[in-house]
Amino acid sequence: MGFSTYFIKATQEYNDFDNFVPAPYFRKSVIFEEKGTLTLTVAVCGFYELYFNGKKITKGRLAPYISNPDHIIYADSYTVEADKGENVIGLHLGNGFVNDPAGHPWGFEKARFRSAPSFSLSAEFVSGDTKLEFDAEGFKAHPSPIIFDEFRLGERYDARLELDGWCDKGFDGSDWNEPIKAETPRGEIRLCTAEPILPQYEIKPVEITKTEKGWRYDFVDDCAGVCRLTVKGKRGQEISLRHSDKLKENGELELLTGLWFPEKFERDLPFIHRDIYTCRGDGIEIYTPTFTYHGFRYVEVEGITEEQATPELLTFVVMNSDVKESGNFKTSHKALSTLQTLARRSTLANLYYFPTDCPHREKQGWTGDASISSEQVMMNLHAENTYREWLRNICRAQNYQGAIPGIVPTVEYGFRWGNGPAWDAAMFEIPYNVFRYNGDTAIIRESAPAFMKYLTYLSTRANEKGLVAWGLGDWVQPFHPFPDCPLVVSDTIMCYTNSYKAHLMLKAVGLHKESDFALAVANGFRNAFREHLIDSETLTVEGSCQCAQSMALYYGLFNEDEWDKAFRVLVDIIHEKGDITVIGMLGLRTLFHVLAKGGEADLIMKLMLREDVCSYGAILANGATSLWERLNEPNQPSCSHNHHMYGHVSAFLIKNLAGVDYNPSALNLKSCDIAPVFPTEVADASAYFDSPFGKITSEWKRDGEKILLSISVPEDFDGEIRLPKGYLLNGKADTTPVKSGVYTITRE
Repeated sequence: MGFSTYFIKATQEYNDFDNFVPAPYFRKSVIFEEKGTLTLTVAVCGFYELYFNGKKITKGRLAPYISNPDHIIYADSYTVEADKGENVIGLHLGNGFVNDPAGHPWGFEKARFRSAPSFSLSAEFVSGDTKLEFDAEGFKAHPSPIIFDEFRLGERYDARLELDGWCDKGFDGSDWNEPIKAETPRGEIRLCTAEPILPQYEIKPVEITKTEKGWRYDFVDDCAGVCRLTVKGKRGQEISLRHSDKLKENGELELLTGLWFPEKFERDLPFIHRDIYTCRGDGIEIYTPTFTYHGFRYVEVEGITEEQATPELLTFVVMNSDVKESGNFKTSHKALSTLQTLARRSTLANLYYFPTDCPHREKQGWTGDASISSEQVMMNLHAENTYREWLRNICRAQNYQGAIPGIVPTVEYGFRWGNGPAWDAAMFEIPYNVFRYNGDTAIIRESAPAFMKYLTYLSTRANEKGLVAWGLGDWVQPFHPFPDCPLVVSDTIMCYTNSYKAHLMLKAVGLHKESDFALAVANGFRNAFREHLIDSETLTVEGSCQCAQSMALYYGLFNEDEWDKAFRVLVDIIHEKGDITVIGMLGLRTLFHVLAKGGEADLIMKLMLREDVCSYGAILANGATSLWERLNEPNQPSCSHNHHMYGHVSAFLIKNLAGVDYNPSALNLKSCDIAPVFPTEVADASAYFDSPFGKITSEWKRDGEKILLSISVPEDFDGEIRLPKGYLLNGKADTTPVKSGVYTITRE
């Protein structure tokens, strides 16, 4: 059974800020002469909930996916047991990405696919030798109680408009409307393979405060999801829930993080992260928003009485893509343990089918944020399915020249501004990390044509010296509106590492000509960089800054015999700045790994945890319960309090502090180096990773003057136990083949 291209919708009208169009119900009654198995495949432009004989059977929230329907339309398939006699198929449609008026900063309101939500149905009934097929013809439509829905902004629900039993057998839908045949979407219809978005756990409010507007509920943890409202209200009572991740100094909700520059978009202000419920008035009512979600810590409730302002009124239902854990890190060091918790919290709050930048302001698939975060995601979570699906959308978004937009999904935004080699790295970094940590080669084969198209495109962007400079560089560097690192430095480095990773991946799947081409491109960038951007006498990278020097060391722009000298240059630059991280998101991604390799464990802790300036320690000291967008400006109004791009600290904790460096060459899934570092102030650290061949663990703890290291690796694993300079393993300074056991570490 293929996908039906017969799409229907309830109306030609679609939601806007001044034109509310209710989310439509659809129902179809079918009669079978005997019991049997019914397979339902729904392809949807928008969001949907699916019901069969009155029971909701949808895979999860915001189904089927969030995509540009000019590229891909997603479908889901369900198998149910049908009864003899009447059976009822019901669908409830939301706008999703197909009608996103709040996306106007990125041009989504002008998308040629903008429409009321629509769906197609491919149904197959089987009973013995009987086989029947049908499509969406014969459905009837009716407005639902959701009178407005916008997945970036919120939802409005009028319980007085509810239709009890609308998708049950025996319901009289004779007065429902005939749907309209919708235009067949331009994109490919395919089944969604990404994990569904599901509720994970619930949080009760910790504090309830009376405000001028109503009551403010504080859930402390900054997560993503929705609030479940439980209330006994009067008929027509309107209850407003407004969400935010931070407060102004006067205690009001800070809405500047709800949308970029809302003062320029006044029409958005009444809607920003706001759900409104109108009571039915006949007892206890429970409402959970259907076609939206929010990133928040605080909720301000308007329209309730003091008697209704109880802890039971609101429950925070935390949601994210239902990916399972693949690894973790633990320590008794409070700040480091908290950072691991915050990194995972922000990662999950931004995992809604694909990695978003933040769950409140934009909900955008920014490629730069995702690229930088992808290694720690794979070290913590089984996100390979989620990444594979999103990469398909990245490849579809690539234009005829080979360029990649800075956000995916997009319409046209992100090609003229917001991309560049460091952001485009998502096309290479994500499949590379999926390949390295999971062994998935299918993701490489699917993406190989896009790799080649992009590598060819790079030749059109290089100057006469073979260097590249366009797009975004070392974003959000503290103390300065522009990065210290010259764009030509960070971009050329990223062009080199993207090309080299393409070479490794293409070689791994046997595409040798393509691999050789990628290697030639990589070597061209490396040679140009070394000739024009490194001082051969001092081994200082142009820009003489933390980012430039750290990135060049991390990504292999120095030869092995140059590394130590170039590393000392980096350390000197750090000391010259007063041991402060004057570095943005590209450089910080590399800095701690480089310092760990160079044996500067205590300097890492100083840079990471100082509370006075631009560090993880600074946001912890300011009460962070998730990772913030900026490490140096915690009180800036537009600073998001839930970005995952700095979650790469988790990769450092697992790989360098606890020492689980799995598959370091990316070419041997049965290899792992154990290479911990031992900061003076840290008493213990442990981590694990579930490799495709079994669990790997590394745990160390101080025992007086000694350190006890316990390792567990699967049989027949390759790798080494590597210690920092000045440490002995069982009395020896040499590296030791990795093997399960307990080892004693001492200082020389």
